[in-house]
Amino acid sequence: MSPRLPPLNAVRAFAAAARHQSFTRAALELHVTHSAISRQIKALEEHLGVDLFERKTRQVLLTAAGHQFHAQVGPALAQIGAAAQALRGDAGLRSVKINVRSSFAVRWLIPRLPGFVAQHPDIEPQVITSTLAPDHATETFDLALRRGPRGWPPGMQVQPFLEDEALVVGAPALFAQRPVAQPEALSAHVLLLSKSRSKDWESWKKLVNAPALQPASCLQFDHLHFVLQAAVDGLGFAVAPVSLITHDLASGRLVSPLPGLRLPLTRHYFGTAPDPSPETLRLVQWLKDAMNAPGPSAPNPARTVQA
Repeated sequence: MSPRLPPLNAVRAFAAAARHQSFTRAALELHVTHSAISRQIKALEEHLGVDLFERKTRQVLLTAAGHQFHAQVGPALAQIGAAAQALRGDAGLRSVKINVRSSFAVRWLIPRLPGFVAQHPDIEPQVITSTLAPDHATETFDLALRRGPRGWPPGMQVQPFLEDEALVVGAPALFAQRPVAQPEALSAHVLLLSKSRSKDWESWKKLVNAPALQPASCLQFDHLHFVLQAAVDGLGFAVAPVSLITHDLASGRLVSPLPGLRLPLTRHYFGTAPDPSPETLRLVQWLKDAMNAPGPSAPNPARTVQA
């Protein structure tokens, strides 16, 4: 039996509100009233049984469940629109295959893709997640995003993209239980580890001159996006790339107890296949614009503060 679908008009209202972080702007985009957006999203929350937004004075923020839902329904709505456009016989819809690691896809790329689709409805972005380096990819792609200048196939055009750094972060409730004013205080807490970034904690401890620091216990997960969800849920502290936690820091779901102790990370690069299509070049330009965009959706510029 197919799963029961939520009300699709409400999903569309939610996607617009999530993209803008505003009910008012969503209403303007969809040519309805603010109250209509609010009612649609309330109905969707009742259908799903979870809160999708935190409602604050003059501001709405996605909850953790809201981020998870938006990461999936945004591309789904874009795909529905692309399918309809193809049937209408519009000028050839062209796809761009993007090869990216899963955590970066979930936490950085996918939440931004609806903005690209809105600007370029004739292009269909297809996200391919892989832990393999681009030179070992098992599927063809037009564009890849990875950390570091190595592991790229010969002939690819590789350019620097995001600079990044890592911070220790945790849910605010953890600080009330056991304050963390210095690195040694983490010994009373649980540290969250990722198999995909297994060396970050050790590198951070060396940076702050605390290589022998031993936590109360550790929890390990396969991928970094699971670690970050565990941190939001208050299971422990994570050391996380700033590029992947911008929304969580802006909303207060995650807080850094030691904001001056930042671990420099290898820069992100993007690479395009030889003779990239015009559609790929438009996506590359959009990536550059997204990187430089102001506000909470843009990654913080890298800055290193030595301990």
